[in-house]
Amino acid sequence: MNSNITEREVKSRSGWLMLAVSILSIIVGIAVMVYGFVISEEIPMLTLILSLLGILIFLVGIICLKGLRVLAPNEGIVLTLFGKYYGTLKKDGFFFVNPFCSVENPASGRYNKKISLKAMTLNNDKQKVNDEDGNPIEISVVVIWRIADTARAVFAVDNYLNFISTQCDSAIRQVARQYPYDVSDNGDEKSLRGSSQEIADVLKAELQNRVNMAGIEIMDARINNLAYAPEIAAAMLQRQQAAAIIAARQKIVDGAVSMVDMALKKLSDNNIVELDDERKAQMVSNLLVVLCGNRDAQPIVNSGSLY
Repeated sequence: MNSNITEREVKSRSGWLMLAVSILSIIVGIAVMVYGFVISEEIPMLTLILSLLGILIFLVGIICLKGLRVLAPNEGIVLTLFGKYYGTLKKDGFFFVNPFCSVENPASGRYNKKISLKAMTLNNDKQKVNDEDGNPIEISVVVIWRIADTARAVFAVDNYLNFISTQCDSAIRQVARQYPYDVSDNGDEKSLRGSSQEIADVLKAELQNRVNMAGIEIMDARINNLAYAPEIAAAMLQRQQAAAIIAARQKIVDGAVSMVDMALKKLSDNNIVELDDERKAQMVSNLLVVLCGNRDAQPIVNSGSLY
């Protein structure tokens, strides 16, 4: 089968009309055979002819029944005629097609060969991969996809369900090793954890490029689970906690410095008290200890001279 084959719609007729013709053919065939046996004693040769004709009409009716197809919305069947692609039937309803056509779908069961045209979900299992920095991570994705070209889905690959699952695993590894798990210190690059929408777009494009040959359309692809591998999870958690503590301390120090500066300016502008450089340094030191400390300050009342 040519791998460049594309989908084409098969010509079909109303199933109700052909059902009536098939039933009528079966009844007429039986009637002709019975009539042939009734007159067998009078004209043997005519009996033989009528019997053969009745059998032929009966078989025509039975064969026509094989060409009747029922399709629900968003269902399709791929038909072959003597090994060649005949066409695809995608309309919902009751139809009659060439009864000698066979239905092909290697990804389905033995009796139900219909192809679902609905949007389907692939929830890939977690797999261990390495990010850009070489850290082992566990990642899984959810892919929303549908069959856009039934002919390529059936004939271009052996089993399109296994094909998209395999390509999804490969695409995850390809995308994951291009980005770090988390942003770097300068924070100017994309990461798997922090750039969810950008990573989803890259993953969708990568996966779509891989499954085009199977006639599959990727509607959405997003990371479902993302975590460090167990062997480094504890160390990475400590690293994240340390980074969070440092960032919090930086904000506390910045706020304390601005408050001290504001206090000194207020005291000077309102002529509340005149402080020399030594007393200003002592005041700054005391205020920074109070504002940056982890515990509440314990005030000491000085009843003597300031100096």
